[in-house]
Amino acid sequence: MSRRHSPTVRRRRLSAVLRQLRRDHGSTLETVTADLEWSRGRLAHMEGNKWTRPDVGNIRQLLDHYGVEGGEREAILSLARQAREKGWWTRFKDVFGSDPLVGFESEASMISTYQPIVVPGLLQTEGYAAAIARATPTEPAVGVDRRVEARMARNEVLIGEGAPTVRAVIDESALHRIPVEGGVAEGQIRHLIEQAEDADADVTVQVLPFSAGLHPGIAGSFVVLDFPDALDAPVVYLEPRTDGLFLEGPQEVAAYRSVFDGLQELALSQAESVRRMKSIHDGL
Repeated sequence: MSRRHSPTVRRRRLSAVLRQLRRDHGSTLETVTADLEWSRGRLAHMEGNKWTRPDVGNIRQLLDHYGVEGGEREAILSLARQAREKGWWTRFKDVFGSDPLVGFESEASMISTYQPIVVPGLLQTEGYAAAIARATPTEPAVGVDRRVEARMARNEVLIGEGAPTVRAVIDESALHRIPVEGGVAEGQIRHLIEQAEDADADVTVQVLPFSAGLHPGIAGSFVVLDFPDALDAPVVYLEPRTDGLFLEGPQEVAAYRSVFDGLQELALSQAESVRRMKSIHDGL
């Protein structure tokens, strides 16, 4: 499977397809599970994307029950097989754990991120990622080098065909928190400037200045992910102290999208942000 094809997204899409098939069939969870002699929980987990690796045999039974044939049937079975594959990030399971954010990033068409404390992960340099790893020890402990390796592998989503559009709003305070020792701040801010000025990279970097005062993003960081396929609804990612939280309700996503739009309006323009970052860089 291509690095840009994510089994995380495929599983979510498969769940949505199965829900729609049941509704089109005019059936309830209870009637389908009774007809197939399944437990109600099995189908609820399938439709609710609570699975790890979909069982293709179960998918076939459902398609038989709904009378799905021909090209549609083969397309759904192909989707199920793709959903069973392992993503490239599984080799970093010790770092990423069960957090599906990296899987969503891999197939997103647009990533909109607001960060008040740190530079967004996809725009971090190796030196800065190492500094963050040293400042935020994990339990169980995962070595700094290993965490940096995973971070850099994750950032490769921005390289090559199909790379997502990235829109980043970074609080000015985050730029002043970057350690200056070892040239970390110099390298990280220069990288942000290069990303913003790279005509081949679809990356927008906006600095939210101190002068913005209180603003809609005071509740904390968040990421809105959009996908190229209409079957894949957008999601919002929130990162608490432990496992990340995903919001998928249309109203929840719309609320965070509105907050992000407001932050972009309050932030400096891309050109002004580059000038501000250059000023900070020159003052190091």
